[in-house]
Amino acid sequence: MAGKRIIKTQEIQLIVYDFDGVMTDNKVLVFPDGKEGVFCNRNDGLAVSIIKARGIRQLIISTEINKIIQVRAKKIGLPVINAVRDKKKCLIDYCRRHKLKMDKIVYVGNEINDLEAMKVAGWPLCPSDAHWRVKKIAKTILTKKGGEGVIRELADIIL
Repeated sequence: MAGKRIIKTQEIQLIVYDFDGVMTDNKVLVFPDGKEGVFCNRNDGLAVSIIKARGIRQLIISTEINKIIQVRAKKIGLPVINAVRDKKKCLIDYCRRHKLKMDKIVYVGNEINDLEAMKVAGWPLCPSDAHWRVKKIAKTILTKKGGEGVIRELADIIL
């Protein structure tokens, strides 16, 4: 784990995940009928449950419009906000509505469309294969690549 210390569990009010590149390896399988498929790591699903059992709120924010995100989010029991054009604004609005402090937010992103949201979150983290600009602002660079157990690693670190 590169970077600074991880936030303590009792300091976390919300963990936000990007979907593609965090919960997936950022690849898409395209079928002849135009439908898409992705691979998700089952260990991440278990980690979501473990984190949830500790009373930590979690959320997926994605720019994608793909139904796959909603299906996976429902299966692992997470709320999802997708088709988001401005992740920073979405995050700030969500935190205001739920009376959450920005410095108590963990944001796990991997790509440049996560940068601005990561900059306002108290604890920006990223997978090891994140874009270099994301790595530059992350307080912690996880050892796992996207889709290879990023959330599982995060759970092990914070819990």
